[in-house]
Amino acid sequence: MSIVTVFGVISLGFMMTMYALEHRGPRFVALFALGCLLSGLYGFLSGAWPFGVVETIWSLVAIRRYRDQRHS
Repeated sequence: MSIVTVFGVISLGFMMTMYALEHRGPRFVALFALGCLLSGLYGFLSGAWPFGVVETIWSLVAIRRYRDQRHS
């Protein structure tokens, strides 16, 4: 198993865990955004650039949700 694959498994696992915990507060939404960025990086590193682009976009959506939750 390559280092990129291990990084991908950890990144995606982290992202999914933070998504499941989002209901606990804005901090978990921010961590989900980080997980999306890490998963996007995995996509680019593995050569699956469409996955990397989509995950990067999801991170921007999550950052916006984080900002909205903090201001309300």
